[in-house]
Amino acid sequence: MTTALDTTSPQPVKRRSRPSRREELLRAAAECFAESGYTAASVRAIATRAGMQAASLYCHYPSKADLLIGVHEIGIERITQAVREAIHTELPPWERLEAACTAHMRSLLGGDVFFEALMRNVPLRTDPAYRAIREMRAEYEALFSDLLDDLPLPADGDRRKLRLMLLGAMSWSFTWFSADRDTPEDIARTFVRFLRQPLDA
Repeated sequence: MTTALDTTSPQPVKRRSRPSRREELLRAAAECFAESGYTAASVRAIATRAGMQAASLYCHYPSKADLLIGVHEIGIERITQAVREAIHTELPPWERLEAACTAHMRSLLGGDVFFEALMRNVPLRTDPAYRAIREMRAEYEALFSDLLDDLPLPADGDRRKLRLMLLGAMSWSFTWFSADRDTPEDIARTFVRFLRQPLDA
């Protein structure tokens, strides 16, 4: 007795994509920067954590400053994507700002080592990495400039200072945040409410 052959094509096995070598190197750098600080972390320590020789690491990143720039690139790419996705839908201006702040806080306080390194290691003006990192941060901050421009604020209000105050307050929360007391969503909602409602009522 003959049986019919199964001619259906086998389904391809889904495999988890392996992190790129670039991301592996930058994750090792982010971990070292977060633990030891940018100044104290050595290229040798970063290479050892990445499982390679220091000379090989230099083939990918010529200097420690280039590693710091790369760490910031990944962190800012991720937080930019999160904020853009949060404000993609049509929302009233204040709700769009709250959605952006919530995405910012979730990224910042979510435990990602790239954000820990980013927040703990802002280069000095004299550092070779300063200009590139400042430009990346300015491009990200422009998202909030656009959001604040859409708000029905007084004509004489200084929106630049308002943006600096809001982003500064959100970033500083990295130093005092406690998951036992707050959530990223609560902090974002409170900050926006403080902007929107008078405190002396």
